[in-house]
Amino acid sequence: MDVNEILSKCDHTQLSVTATWADIKALIDDGIKYHTASVCIPPCYVGDAAKYAGGKIAICTVIGFPNGYNTKEVKVFETADAVKNGADEIDMVINIGDLKAKNYAKIQDEIVAIKKACNGKILKVIIETCLLTEDEKIKMCEIVTAAKADFIKTSTGFSTAGATREDVIIFSKHVGKDVKIKAAGGISSLKDAEDFVNLGASRLGTSRVVKIVKEGK
Repeated sequence: MDVNEILSKCDHTQLSVTATWADIKALIDDGIKYHTASVCIPPCYVGDAAKYAGGKIAICTVIGFPNGYNTKEVKVFETADAVKNGADEIDMVINIGDLKAKNYAKIQDEIVAIKKACNGKILKVIIETCLLTEDEKIKMCEIVTAAKADFIKTSTGFSTAGATREDVIIFSKHVGKDVKIKAAGGISSLKDAEDFVNLGASRLGTSRVVKIVKEGK
């Protein structure tokens, strides 16, 4: 697979708690240079990032991150604020405790409310696969499909593990035709990236692919 095709599917990511505005600007510069799908950044930088990028790259941010246990109302407010500040894409974290408790309607209601707050922007739903059983992953495929989110996403990158090939295979088998797949967390090589794309991922959440390409050049 051509490296430029891989780059075009990457959400070039910097979500470190120590990230500075200088780090975010460098991320945006690289995202534009290497034609990544977006840059994924902390919410506090969205306004400045949107102005700095000037429409040259999509700005993605995270909601209820990384634990997902904010109230629905807080997540909705976060989403509306991010969109107002210039976010093009929203990656939200579900309430994993609700999933463990089988509060399926509550999870779907939250996703629907956040989707409405996106005001037409792309919504990706992070389910943190490393904490889930296979049945829970399948159930979330059903819920994300019913809620009409744009993507289901494997991981925050802040928990016990990231994306696995097995998880992407499960997603590919069980999500609806209108739901795309984002693999994130632990994608550390071009081979990893290519494998995830070949298995069905349309997006890759990674901080490493651009770095690998830069070092290779």
